[in-house]
Amino acid sequence: MTDAQPRTALAELTTMRVGGVPAHLLGPSDRDSLVAAALEVWGSGDDWLLLGGGSNTIAGDDGFDGTVIRIVTRGVEQLPAPEGRVRLRVQAGEPWDDLVALAVRNGWAGIEALSGIPGSTGAAPVQNIGAYGQEIEAALLGVEFLDHQSGEVTTLTKADLGLGYRTSVLKAGLQGIVLSVDLELADNRVPGGVGAPLSAPIAYAQLADALGVTLGSRVSVAELRRAVLALRSSKGMVLDPADPDSVSAGSFFTNPIVSEGFARELPRGAPRWPVTPPEPAAVLGLTDGGVHPGDIPPLADGPYDVKLSAAWLIENAGIRRGYSLPGSAAGISSKHTLAIVNRGGATAQDVAQLASLIQARVQSEFGVLLRPEPVLVGVVL
Repeated sequence: MTDAQPRTALAELTTMRVGGVPAHLLGPSDRDSLVAAALEVWGSGDDWLLLGGGSNTIAGDDGFDGTVIRIVTRGVEQLPAPEGRVRLRVQAGEPWDDLVALAVRNGWAGIEALSGIPGSTGAAPVQNIGAYGQEIEAALLGVEFLDHQSGEVTTLTKADLGLGYRTSVLKAGLQGIVLSVDLELADNRVPGGVGAPLSAPIAYAQLADALGVTLGSRVSVAELRRAVLALRSSKGMVLDPADPDSVSAGSFFTNPIVSEGFARELPRGAPRWPVTPPEPAAVLGLTDGGVHPGDIPPLADGPYDVKLSAAWLIENAGIRRGYSLPGSAAGISSKHTLAIVNRGGATAQDVAQLASLIQARVQSEFGVLLRPEPVLVGVVL
């Protein structure tokens, strides 16, 4: 099989550091080789799994009885763009944060609040990554896509992708491979090089507070990136060999979206943000001191959907930072209840047992079933 790589445990290829050895592992180094390898695997009828940076995958202890295709193709190409804009075509294997760093260095705005998110660029549209008031959807033009059913390379526009909160048609079942991603950013370089390129307007209260500005303000893209990296690091959400809380798959559960009527039945102190009608400008974040009931904005008359805080639900179901099951090497991050971390030698089963306990506690206490954000391969909750 072309582009075969040495047998390697998935624990070595994922940020959670769990998972056994797959039957086959491929790592095509360029786009054409990736297409050829995928078509060969699909033609064989072998089970297959895509793996980019491994930051959003929890793999089972028994490995994968099929072929893992690692997406390692790299490169960023600048395309023709309208005045004041920059268009980029990014190969799927380009590390996402390397791309953000490149944009910030060049004074291009639109993805700076997505700094520090691990993983590959090709995976970013799959779950419409977002953080601190930005989502990739705002900058996304479309993707080049190798369709599993037809075997053809096609272009999917942003509209075709059906993007939503941490989802897309790619996550919902359209099978294939994102080969490259097209983005459009604002070219905020100052003519003559006088002054720092400015960020997009700040849309997240915690980030605005960290920068000492009001919502809607703009700061330099470099300053905003530094603030985001510091916030993520304080939560163990930046990969750091010196930080045991960073050995995770990031946020393990998505924030649940429920009906307005259901949200009204939750305790008054539960953070909740209307999704439709649009979310209010001020978004409250959990702090060490919690959220005071008087800080929660009242809900308007329904019906509409409301986003809840998974972190608040977990903490108020009695599961605190640092919690672990007796004898397990998997635990809740000491910085952030949404992250399950590998404290050294954890198995996928350890992770699954803890995640299942969290789901059961939250459902019992609040009637909400938390949904895992990572892709589970050979792991059942």
